[in-house]
Amino acid sequence: MPKRMLQGVVVGDKQDKTVIVRVERRFTHPVMKKTVRRSKKYHAHDETNQYAVGDTVWIEEHSPISKLKRWAVVQGEKRAK
Repeated sequence: MPKRMLQGVVVGDKQDKTVIVRVERRFTHPVMKKTVRRSKKYHAHDETNQYAVGDTVWIEEHSPISKLKRWAVVQGEKRAK
């Protein structure tokens, strides 16, 4: 079974080799028929500490690295300054 890939924005980078990524999903509400946005935060492993707040990254499922980290950063794009 392939590993899940998610795209999100880095919202925290204070920990060593870890970034916190906010992943947003959009869906239509079943009753109201309105588009709703929901987000969730994931702790992801960033081996080289190269991503900072505001960068867009792709994360992939990984075997447990620590208590909270089950995702690893695969690739990313730096935020335009």
